[in-house]
Amino acid sequence: MMDTKNSETVMESFLRRLSPEEIERAIEISRKLKGRKESYKIESYDPYPFQQEFHATGKTSNQRLLMCANRIGKSYSGAMEMAMHLTGIYPSWWKGKKFDRGITAWAGGISNESTRDIVQAELLGAPEDPSAWGTGAVPRDCIISSERKPGVPNAKALALIKHTSGSNSAVHFKSYEAGVTKWMGRSVDCVWLDEEPDRTLYSQAVTRTLDRAGMVYLTFTPERGMTETVAAFMNDLKPGQSLTNATWDDASEDMVSLKGKPGHLTHVAMDQILAAYSPHEREMRRLGKPMVGSGLVFPFAEEDLIIDPFTIPDHWPRIAAIDFGWDHDTAVVWCAHDIEEDIFYVYDAYHANKRTPKEHTAEILKRPGFIPIAYPHDGNRRDSLGNPGLASQYRDLGCNFRMEHFLNPPALGEKKGSNSVEEGIQQMIVWIEEHRMKVFSPLSQVFQEYRSYHRKDGKIVALRDDTMSAWRYAFMSRRWGIAGADEQWDWPKEKDLAYPNYGIV
Repeated sequence: MMDTKNSETVMESFLRRLSPEEIERAIEISRKLKGRKESYKIESYDPYPFQQEFHATGKTSNQRLLMCANRIGKSYSGAMEMAMHLTGIYPSWWKGKKFDRGITAWAGGISNESTRDIVQAELLGAPEDPSAWGTGAVPRDCIISSERKPGVPNAKALALIKHTSGSNSAVHFKSYEAGVTKWMGRSVDCVWLDEEPDRTLYSQAVTRTLDRAGMVYLTFTPERGMTETVAAFMNDLKPGQSLTNATWDDASEDMVSLKGKPGHLTHVAMDQILAAYSPHEREMRRLGKPMVGSGLVFPFAEEDLIIDPFTIPDHWPRIAAIDFGWDHDTAVVWCAHDIEEDIFYVYDAYHANKRTPKEHTAEILKRPGFIPIAYPHDGNRRDSLGNPGLASQYRDLGCNFRMEHFLNPPALGEKKGSNSVEEGIQQMIVWIEEHRMKVFSPLSQVFQEYRSYHRKDGKIVALRDDTMSAWRYAFMSRRWGIAGADEQWDWPKEKDLAYPNYGIV
Protein backbone atom coordinates (compact mmCIF):
# COMPACT_ATOMS: atom_id res chain seq x y z
CA MET A 1 0.00 0.00 0.00
CA MET A 2 1.32 3.46 -0.93
CA ASP A 3 1.90 5.68 2.12
CA THR A 4 0.80 9.31 2.30
CA LYS A 5 4.25 10.76 1.65
CA ASN A 6 4.76 8.70 -1.52
CA SER A 7 1.22 9.56 -2.63
CA GLU A 8 1.98 13.30 -2.33
CA THR A 9 5.23 12.82 -4.30
CA VAL A 10 3.38 11.09 -7.13
CA MET A 11 0.71 13.84 -7.19
CA GLU A 12 3.34 16.60 -7.30
CA SER A 13 5.12 14.81 -10.13
CA PHE A 14 1.85 14.49 -12.04
CA LEU A 15 0.95 18.18 -11.58
CA ARG A 16 4.40 19.32 -12.80
CA ARG A 17 3.73 17.58 -16.11
CA LEU A 18 0.49 19.54 -16.64
CA SER A 19 0.32 22.82 -18.50
CA PRO A 20 -1.26 25.88 -16.83
CA GLU A 21 -4.30 25.45 -19.10
CA GLU A 22 -4.73 21.82 -18.07
CA ILE A 23 -4.46 22.71 -14.38
CA GLU A 24 -7.08 25.44 -14.81
CA ARG A 25 -9.37 22.99 -16.58
CA ALA A 26 -8.91 20.42 -13.79
CA ILE A 27 -9.78 23.05 -11.19
CA GLU A 28 -12.89 24.04 -13.15
CA ILE A 29 -14.00 20.40 -13.43
CA SER A 30 -13.45 19.96 -9.68
CA ARG A 31 -15.48 23.10 -9.00
CA LYS A 32 -18.33 21.87 -11.19
CA LEU A 33 -18.32 18.44 -9.55
CA LYS A 34 -18.48 20.06 -6.13
CA GLY A 35 -21.29 22.32 -7.28
CA ARG A 36 -23.21 19.38 -8.76
CA LYS A 37 -22.81 17.43 -5.52
CA GLU A 38 -24.22 20.39 -3.58
CA SER A 39 -27.08 21.03 -5.98
CA TYR A 40 -27.85 17.42 -6.94
CA LYS A 41 -28.33 15.77 -3.56
CA ILE A 42 -31.03 13.69 -5.16
CA GLU A 43 -28.27 11.72 -6.90
CA SER A 44 -26.20 11.18 -3.76
CA TYR A 45 -29.14 10.12 -1.56
CA ASP A 46 -27.91 7.04 0.31
CA PRO A 47 -30.87 5.65 2.28
CA TYR A 48 -30.83 3.31 5.24
CA PRO A 49 -32.93 0.12 4.98
CA PHE A 50 -35.82 1.72 6.90
CA GLN A 51 -35.89 4.62 4.42
CA GLN A 52 -35.88 2.24 1.47
CA GLU A 53 -38.72 0.29 3.09
CA PHE A 54 -40.74 3.48 3.62
CA HIS A 55 -40.30 4.65 0.03
CA ALA A 56 -41.30 1.20 -1.27
CA THR A 57 -44.62 1.33 0.57
CA GLY A 58 -45.74 4.05 -1.85
CA LYS A 59 -46.18 1.38 -4.51
CA THR A 60 -49.24 -0.09 -2.78
CA SER A 61 -50.27 2.42 -0.10
CA ASN A 62 -51.68 5.93 -0.55
CA GLN A 63 -51.67 6.80 3.18
CA ARG A 64 -48.29 6.27 4.79
CA LEU A 65 -46.63 7.11 8.07
CA LEU A 66 -42.91 7.20 8.78
CA MET A 67 -42.92 7.31 12.59
CA CYS A 68 -39.36 7.74 13.79
CA ALA A 69 -37.06 8.36 16.67
CA ASN A 70 -35.43 11.80 16.74
CA ARG A 71 -32.39 12.68 14.59
CA ILE A 72 -32.42 9.75 12.19
CA GLY A 73 -33.48 11.53 8.99
CA LYS A 74 -37.28 11.40 8.79
CA SER A 75 -37.69 14.90 7.29
CA TYR A 76 -34.77 14.27 4.95
CA SER A 77 -36.53 11.11 3.71
CA GLY A 78 -39.74 13.05 3.19
CA ALA A 79 -37.97 15.77 1.23
CA MET A 80 -36.07 13.31 -0.96
CA GLU A 81 -39.25 11.48 -1.91
CA MET A 82 -41.05 14.73 -2.67
CA ALA A 83 -38.14 15.90 -4.83
CA MET A 84 -38.27 12.69 -6.86
CA HIS A 85 -42.00 13.02 -7.49
CA LEU A 86 -41.66 16.70 -8.42
CA THR A 87 -38.79 16.14 -10.87
CA GLY A 88 -39.39 12.59 -12.11
CA ILE A 89 -35.76 11.79 -11.26
CA TYR A 90 -35.89 8.34 -9.64
CA PRO A 91 -32.77 6.33 -8.72
CA SER A 92 -32.24 2.82 -10.05
CA TRP A 93 -33.00 1.26 -6.64
CA TRP A 94 -36.41 2.99 -6.35
CA LYS A 95 -39.35 0.60 -5.73
CA GLY A 96 -42.03 3.10 -4.72
CA LYS A 97 -44.69 4.95 -6.68
CA LYS A 98 -43.58 6.94 -9.73
CA PHE A 99 -45.22 9.91 -11.42
CA ASP A 100 -44.59 10.05 -15.17
CA ARG A 101 -45.82 13.65 -15.43
CA GLY A 102 -45.65 16.92 -13.57
CA ILE A 103 -47.64 16.93 -10.35
CA THR A 104 -49.38 19.32 -7.99
CA ALA A 105 -48.09 18.80 -4.45
CA TRP A 106 -48.53 20.22 -0.98
CA ALA A 107 -45.81 20.20 1.67
CA GLY A 108 -46.64 21.38 5.17
CA GLY A 109 -45.57 21.79 8.76
CA ILE A 110 -46.98 23.07 12.02
CA SER A 111 -46.36 26.81 11.51
CA ASN A 112 -45.27 29.11 8.69
CA GLU A 113 -41.85 29.36 10.32
CA SER A 114 -41.36 25.63 10.84
CA THR A 115 -42.55 24.96 7.28
CA ARG A 116 -39.95 27.44 6.04
CA ASP A 117 -37.12 26.27 8.29
CA ILE A 118 -37.65 22.52 7.81
CA VAL A 119 -39.81 21.61 4.84
CA GLN A 120 -38.78 24.42 2.51
CA ALA A 121 -35.15 24.23 3.63
CA GLU A 122 -34.97 20.49 3.00
CA LEU A 123 -36.47 20.89 -0.48
CA LEU A 124 -34.93 24.12 -1.75
CA GLY A 125 -32.01 25.02 0.53
CA ALA A 126 -31.44 27.21 3.60
CA PRO A 127 -34.00 30.06 3.31
CA GLU A 128 -31.82 32.72 4.97
CA ASP A 129 -28.87 32.20 2.58
CA PRO A 130 -29.38 33.24 -1.08
CA SER A 131 -26.27 31.30 -2.10
CA ALA A 132 -27.85 28.11 -0.74
CA TRP A 133 -30.76 28.32 -3.20
CA GLY A 134 -31.05 24.96 -4.96
CA THR A 135 -28.91 23.02 -2.48
CA GLY A 136 -31.86 21.10 -1.03
CA ALA A 137 -33.37 17.87 -2.31
CA VAL A 138 -34.64 19.51 -5.52
CA PRO A 139 -31.73 20.14 -7.96
CA ARG A 140 -31.01 23.81 -8.64
CA ASP A 141 -31.46 23.54 -12.41
CA CYS A 142 -34.89 21.96 -11.92
CA ILE A 143 -36.25 24.99 -10.04
CA ILE A 144 -37.97 27.23 -12.59
CA SER A 145 -39.39 29.91 -10.29
CA SER A 146 -40.90 30.55 -6.89
CA GLU A 147 -43.34 32.91 -5.15
CA ARG A 148 -42.76 34.37 -1.70
CA LYS A 149 -45.23 33.98 1.14
CA PRO A 150 -46.46 37.42 2.27
CA GLY A 151 -45.63 38.36 5.83
CA VAL A 152 -43.12 35.54 6.46
CA PRO A 153 -39.47 36.54 5.79
CA ASN A 154 -37.65 34.24 3.35
CA ALA A 155 -40.64 31.90 3.11
CA LYS A 156 -42.02 30.60 -0.18
CA ALA A 157 -45.68 30.04 -0.99
CA LEU A 158 -44.90 27.79 -3.96
CA ALA A 159 -42.16 26.67 -6.30
CA LEU A 160 -42.43 25.63 -9.95
CA ILE A 161 -40.30 22.55 -10.73
CA LYS A 162 -39.19 21.06 -14.06
CA HIS A 163 -40.27 17.42 -14.54
CA THR A 164 -38.38 14.96 -16.77
CA SER A 165 -41.55 14.43 -18.83
CA GLY A 166 -41.27 17.97 -20.14
CA SER A 167 -44.19 19.21 -18.05
CA ASN A 168 -43.88 21.14 -14.81
CA SER A 169 -44.70 20.38 -11.18
CA ALA A 170 -45.83 22.81 -8.50
CA VAL A 171 -45.24 22.43 -4.77
CA HIS A 172 -47.27 24.63 -2.43
CA PHE A 173 -45.96 25.24 1.10
CA LYS A 174 -48.68 25.23 3.77
CA SER A 175 -48.95 25.36 7.54
CA TYR A 176 -51.33 23.68 9.98
CA GLU A 177 -51.77 26.91 11.94
CA ALA A 178 -53.51 28.48 8.93
CA GLY A 179 -56.50 26.26 9.69
CA VAL A 180 -58.28 23.45 7.90
CA THR A 181 -60.04 25.77 5.44
CA LYS A 182 -56.65 26.49 3.80
CA TRP A 183 -56.37 22.77 3.07
CA MET A 184 -59.67 22.62 1.18
CA GLY A 185 -60.47 23.22 -2.45
CA ARG A 186 -58.25 21.90 -5.19
CA SER A 187 -57.18 18.37 -6.00
CA VAL A 188 -53.53 17.39 -5.55
CA ASP A 189 -51.34 14.41 -6.41
CA CYS A 190 -49.10 14.25 -3.38
CA VAL A 191 -49.11 15.67 0.16
CA TRP A 192 -46.16 15.57 2.56
CA LEU A 193 -47.00 16.38 6.19
CA ASP A 194 -43.90 16.89 8.31
CA GLU A 195 -44.95 16.64 11.99
CA GLU A 196 -48.36 15.39 13.03
CA PRO A 197 -51.47 17.40 12.10
CA ASP A 198 -54.80 17.09 13.88
CA ARG A 199 -57.17 14.45 12.59
CA THR A 200 -59.48 16.89 10.78
CA LEU A 201 -56.65 18.44 8.78
CA TYR A 202 -55.22 15.03 7.95
CA SER A 203 -58.62 13.85 6.69
CA GLN A 204 -58.90 16.96 4.54
CA ALA A 205 -55.46 16.30 3.03
CA VAL A 206 -56.48 12.74 2.16
CA THR A 207 -59.69 14.01 0.57
CA ARG A 208 -57.71 16.34 -1.72
CA THR A 209 -55.88 13.33 -3.28
CA LEU A 210 -58.81 10.98 -3.83
CA ASP A 211 -59.88 11.92 -7.35
CA ARG A 212 -56.29 11.77 -8.60
CA ALA A 213 -55.48 8.48 -6.87
CA GLY A 214 -52.70 10.39 -5.16
CA MET A 215 -50.90 9.87 -1.86
CA VAL A 216 -50.44 11.43 1.55
CA TYR A 217 -47.39 10.63 3.65
CA LEU A 218 -46.46 11.80 7.14
CA THR A 219 -43.06 12.00 8.80
CA PHE A 220 -42.94 12.63 12.54
CA THR A 221 -41.89 11.58 16.02
CA PRO A 222 -45.05 10.87 18.10
CA GLU A 223 -44.49 13.66 20.63
CA ARG A 224 -48.24 14.13 21.21
CA GLY A 225 -48.59 10.58 22.46
CA MET A 226 -51.22 8.07 21.39
CA THR A 227 -53.37 10.36 19.27
CA GLU A 228 -56.21 9.16 17.08
CA THR A 229 -53.98 9.28 14.00
CA VAL A 230 -51.15 7.33 15.67
CA ALA A 231 -53.60 4.82 17.12
CA ALA A 232 -55.21 4.27 13.72
CA PHE A 233 -51.86 3.45 12.08
CA MET A 234 -50.62 1.34 15.00
CA ASN A 235 -53.80 -0.57 15.85
CA ASP A 236 -56.18 -0.40 12.92
CA LEU A 237 -54.38 -0.29 9.57
CA LYS A 238 -56.79 -0.26 6.66
CA PRO A 239 -56.06 -1.42 3.09
CA GLY A 240 -53.98 1.25 1.39
CA GLN A 241 -52.31 2.38 4.63
CA SER A 242 -48.81 1.58 5.88
CA LEU A 243 -46.70 2.28 8.95
CA THR A 244 -42.90 2.31 8.98
CA ASN A 245 -41.37 2.66 12.42
CA ALA A 246 -37.65 3.39 12.89
CA THR A 247 -35.49 3.68 15.99
CA TRP A 248 -32.00 4.97 16.73
CA ASP A 249 -30.70 1.49 15.99
CA ASP A 250 -31.85 1.88 12.38
CA ALA A 251 -29.38 4.76 11.91
CA SER A 252 -26.64 3.61 14.30
CA GLU A 253 -23.02 2.90 13.44
CA ASP A 254 -23.96 -0.79 13.35
CA MET A 255 -26.32 -0.17 10.43
CA VAL A 256 -25.16 0.02 6.80
CA SER A 257 -26.69 2.29 4.14
CA LEU A 258 -27.52 1.32 0.57
CA LYS A 259 -24.00 2.27 -0.56
CA GLY A 260 -22.32 0.52 2.37
CA LYS A 261 -21.69 3.47 4.69
CA PRO A 262 -22.10 3.01 8.46
CA GLY A 263 -24.91 4.86 10.22
CA HIS A 264 -24.32 8.40 11.48
CA LEU A 265 -25.33 7.79 15.12
CA THR A 266 -22.50 6.45 17.27
CA HIS A 267 -23.20 4.67 20.55
CA VAL A 268 -21.42 7.47 22.42
CA ALA A 269 -23.60 10.10 20.75
CA MET A 270 -26.77 8.12 21.49
CA ASP A 271 -25.86 7.83 25.18
CA GLN A 272 -25.15 11.56 25.39
CA ILE A 273 -28.40 12.52 23.65
CA LEU A 274 -30.45 10.12 25.75
CA ALA A 275 -29.03 11.56 28.97
CA ALA A 276 -30.31 15.01 27.98
CA TYR A 277 -33.93 13.81 27.83
CA SER A 278 -36.20 13.42 30.85
CA PRO A 279 -36.90 9.78 31.75
CA HIS A 280 -40.50 9.75 30.50
CA GLU A 281 -39.39 11.03 27.07
CA ARG A 282 -36.58 8.59 26.42
CA GLU A 283 -38.53 5.73 24.92
CA MET A 284 -40.40 8.05 22.57
CA ARG A 285 -37.21 9.87 21.46
CA ARG A 286 -35.18 6.67 21.06
CA LEU A 287 -37.78 4.27 19.68
CA GLY A 288 -40.16 6.61 17.85
CA LYS A 289 -43.16 5.28 19.76
CA PRO A 290 -45.77 7.30 21.67
CA MET A 291 -45.15 7.96 25.35
CA VAL A 292 -47.13 5.85 27.77
CA GLY A 293 -49.58 8.02 29.68
CA SER A 294 -49.92 10.69 27.00
CA GLY A 295 -52.49 11.19 24.28
CA LEU A 296 -55.99 9.83 23.88
CA VAL A 297 -57.62 7.90 26.70
CA PHE A 298 -59.36 5.72 24.11
CA PRO A 299 -56.90 5.31 21.20
CA PHE A 300 -59.37 3.63 18.88
CA ALA A 301 -61.06 4.86 15.71
CA GLU A 302 -64.66 6.04 15.99
CA GLU A 303 -65.54 3.50 13.30
CA ASP A 304 -64.98 0.79 15.91
CA LEU A 305 -67.82 2.25 17.99
CA ILE A 306 -70.36 3.76 15.65
CA ILE A 307 -73.54 1.90 14.77
CA ASP A 308 -76.81 2.91 13.14
CA PRO A 309 -79.75 3.30 15.56
CA PHE A 310 -82.20 0.46 16.04
CA THR A 311 -85.08 -0.31 18.42
CA ILE A 312 -83.77 -1.62 21.75
CA PRO A 313 -85.36 -5.02 22.51
CA ASP A 314 -87.56 -5.02 25.61
CA HIS A 315 -85.60 -7.84 27.26
CA TRP A 316 -82.26 -5.98 27.24
CA PRO A 317 -81.43 -4.44 30.64
CA ARG A 318 -81.05 -0.67 30.50
CA ILE A 319 -79.11 1.72 32.70
CA ALA A 320 -78.63 5.50 32.63
CA ALA A 321 -76.09 7.73 34.36
CA ILE A 322 -75.61 11.42 35.05
CA ASP A 323 -72.61 13.67 35.63
CA PHE A 324 -73.54 16.93 37.38
CA GLY A 325 -72.43 20.35 36.20
CA TRP A 326 -73.28 24.03 36.11
CA ASP A 327 -70.65 26.07 34.23
CA HIS A 328 -69.76 22.87 32.44
CA ASP A 329 -72.36 20.42 31.17
CA THR A 330 -74.70 18.25 33.13
CA ALA A 331 -74.61 15.12 30.96
CA VAL A 332 -76.86 12.06 30.93
CA VAL A 333 -76.50 8.89 28.85
CA TRP A 334 -78.94 6.02 28.37
CA CYS A 335 -77.49 2.58 27.67
CA ALA A 336 -78.56 -1.01 27.03
CA HIS A 337 -76.73 -4.30 27.54
CA ASP A 338 -77.22 -7.16 25.08
CA ILE A 339 -76.47 -9.93 27.56
CA GLU A 340 -76.53 -12.73 24.97
CA GLU A 341 -73.79 -11.14 22.82
CA ASP A 342 -72.31 -9.23 25.76
CA ILE A 343 -72.32 -5.89 23.90
CA PHE A 344 -72.94 -2.56 25.64
CA TYR A 345 -74.79 0.15 23.70
CA VAL A 346 -74.97 3.91 24.32
CA TYR A 347 -78.19 4.77 22.49
CA ASP A 348 -79.27 8.17 23.84
CA ALA A 349 -77.65 11.22 25.45
CA TYR A 350 -78.44 14.68 26.74
CA HIS A 351 -76.23 17.58 27.85
CA ALA A 352 -76.72 21.21 28.84
CA ASN A 353 -75.12 23.74 31.18
CA LYS A 354 -76.39 26.47 33.50
CA ARG A 355 -79.75 24.80 33.99
CA THR A 356 -81.50 23.82 37.20
CA PRO A 357 -82.34 20.24 38.24
CA LYS A 358 -85.95 20.98 37.34
CA GLU A 359 -84.97 21.95 33.79
CA HIS A 360 -82.78 18.87 33.38
CA THR A 361 -85.55 16.68 34.80
CA ALA A 362 -87.93 17.87 32.09
CA GLU A 363 -85.55 16.31 29.54
CA ILE A 364 -84.83 13.19 31.57
CA LEU A 365 -88.54 12.40 32.00
CA LYS A 366 -88.97 12.32 28.23
CA ARG A 367 -87.15 8.98 28.40
CA PRO A 368 -88.54 5.74 29.88
CA GLY A 369 -88.99 6.15 33.61
CA PHE A 370 -88.20 2.55 34.56
CA ILE A 371 -84.49 2.96 33.76
CA PRO A 372 -82.32 3.42 36.90
CA ILE A 373 -79.98 6.40 36.86
CA ALA A 374 -76.51 6.09 38.39
CA TYR A 375 -74.89 9.22 39.80
CA PRO A 376 -71.50 10.18 41.35
CA HIS A 377 -70.92 10.52 45.10
CA ASP A 378 -71.09 14.33 45.03
CA GLY A 379 -74.82 13.96 44.35
CA ASN A 380 -75.30 13.20 48.05
CA ARG A 381 -73.36 16.26 49.21
CA ARG A 382 -75.50 18.80 51.10
CA ASP A 383 -74.82 22.49 50.71
CA SER A 384 -73.62 24.83 53.48
CA LEU A 385 -77.21 25.42 54.64
CA GLY A 386 -77.92 21.72 54.99
CA ASN A 387 -80.20 21.50 51.98
CA PRO A 388 -80.59 18.07 50.36
CA GLY A 389 -78.01 16.98 47.80
CA LEU A 390 -78.66 16.94 44.06
CA ALA A 391 -79.63 13.26 44.06
CA SER A 392 -82.47 13.91 46.53
CA GLN A 393 -83.61 16.91 44.51
CA TYR A 394 -83.82 14.85 41.33
CA ARG A 395 -85.66 12.05 43.12
CA ASP A 396 -88.21 14.53 44.45
CA LEU A 397 -88.72 15.75 40.88
CA GLY A 398 -89.55 12.22 39.72
CA CYS A 399 -86.22 10.91 38.40
CA ASN A 400 -85.46 7.23 39.02
CA PHE A 401 -82.11 7.78 40.75
CA ARG A 402 -80.56 4.77 42.43
CA MET A 403 -80.61 4.89 46.24
CA GLU A 404 -76.80 4.65 46.46
CA HIS A 405 -74.21 6.68 44.61
CA PHE A 406 -72.00 5.12 41.95
CA LEU A 407 -69.34 2.61 42.91
CA ASN A 408 -67.40 0.20 40.73
CA PRO A 409 -68.31 -3.48 41.15
CA PRO A 410 -66.59 -4.89 44.25
CA ALA A 411 -63.45 -6.92 43.69
CA LEU A 412 -63.52 -10.64 44.43
CA GLY A 413 -63.82 -11.13 48.18
CA GLU A 414 -64.74 -7.49 48.79
CA LYS A 415 -68.15 -6.20 49.87
CA LYS A 416 -67.82 -2.70 48.46
CA GLY A 417 -66.48 -1.25 45.23
CA SER A 418 -64.29 1.81 44.74
CA ASN A 419 -64.62 5.17 43.00
CA SER A 420 -61.52 4.49 40.87
CA VAL A 421 -61.66 6.20 37.48
CA GLU A 422 -58.87 4.06 36.04
CA GLU A 423 -60.65 0.83 36.90
CA GLY A 424 -63.57 1.85 34.72
CA ILE A 425 -61.41 3.25 31.94
CA GLN A 426 -59.36 0.08 31.65
CA GLN A 427 -62.48 -2.08 31.42
CA MET A 428 -63.94 0.23 28.78
CA ILE A 429 -60.71 -0.02 26.76
CA VAL A 430 -60.97 -3.81 26.78
CA TRP A 431 -64.58 -3.75 25.59
CA ILE A 432 -63.84 -1.19 22.84
CA GLU A 433 -60.82 -3.19 21.71
CA GLU A 434 -62.95 -6.35 21.55
CA HIS A 435 -65.69 -4.49 19.60
CA ARG A 436 -68.19 -4.98 22.45
CA MET A 437 -68.91 -1.27 22.97
CA LYS A 438 -71.19 0.57 20.52
CA VAL A 439 -72.57 4.11 20.26
CA PHE A 440 -75.54 5.16 18.13
CA SER A 441 -74.39 7.33 15.23
CA PRO A 442 -76.54 10.46 15.92
CA LEU A 443 -74.90 11.05 19.33
CA SER A 444 -72.47 13.74 18.18
CA GLN A 445 -71.72 14.97 21.71
CA VAL A 446 -70.48 11.52 22.71
CA PHE A 447 -68.12 11.36 19.73
CA GLN A 448 -66.97 14.94 20.21
CA GLU A 449 -65.84 14.25 23.76
CA TYR A 450 -64.47 10.85 22.76
CA ARG A 451 -62.11 12.56 20.29
CA SER A 452 -60.72 15.02 22.83
CA TYR A 453 -60.68 12.85 25.98
CA HIS A 454 -56.96 12.71 26.73
CA ARG A 455 -54.17 12.40 29.24
CA LYS A 456 -51.33 14.71 30.11
CA ASP A 457 -48.35 13.47 32.13
CA GLY A 458 -50.26 10.25 32.70
CA LYS A 459 -53.36 11.89 34.18
CA ILE A 460 -56.76 12.22 32.54
CA VAL A 461 -57.52 15.86 31.79
CA ALA A 462 -60.84 16.73 33.45
CA LEU A 463 -62.00 19.10 30.73
CA ARG A 464 -65.11 18.63 28.59
CA ASP A 465 -65.38 15.10 29.93
CA ASP A 466 -68.94 15.15 31.32
CA THR A 467 -70.44 12.72 28.83
CA MET A 468 -67.39 10.46 29.13
CA SER A 469 -67.87 10.33 32.91
CA ALA A 470 -71.58 9.56 32.60
CA TRP A 471 -70.77 6.82 30.08
CA ARG A 472 -68.28 5.27 32.52
CA TYR A 473 -70.78 5.39 35.41
CA ALA A 474 -73.40 3.68 33.27
CA PHE A 475 -71.04 1.02 31.94
CA MET A 476 -69.69 0.13 35.38
CA SER A 477 -73.27 0.11 36.77
CA ARG A 478 -74.68 -2.20 34.11
CA ARG A 479 -75.27 -4.86 36.80
CA TRP A 480 -78.14 -2.66 38.04
CA GLY A 481 -79.82 -2.46 34.63
CA ILE A 482 -83.56 -3.22 34.30
CA ALA A 483 -85.37 -4.55 31.24
CA GLY A 484 -88.70 -3.10 30.20
CA ALA A 485 -90.83 -1.76 27.38
CA ASP A 486 -90.31 1.73 26.03
CA GLU A 487 -93.06 3.94 27.44
CA GLN A 488 -94.46 5.52 24.32
CA TRP A 489 -97.98 5.57 25.80
CA ASP A 490 -99.51 4.32 22.55
CA TRP A 491 -101.32 1.45 24.26
CA PRO A 492 -104.83 0.55 23.05
CA LYS A 493 -107.41 2.26 25.25
CA GLU A 494 -108.97 -1.04 26.27
CA LYS A 495 -105.63 -2.42 27.53
CA ASP A 496 -104.56 -1.79 31.10
CA LEU A 497 -101.21 -0.15 31.65
CA ALA A 498 -98.44 -2.45 32.84
CA TYR A 499 -95.96 -1.08 35.35
CA PRO A 500 -92.40 -2.39 35.44
CA ASN A 501 -90.98 -4.13 38.47
CA TYR A 502 -88.41 -1.83 40.11
CA GLY A 503 -87.38 -4.49 42.59
CA ILE A 504 -89.31 -2.78 45.43
CA VAL A 505 -91.36 -5.17 47.57
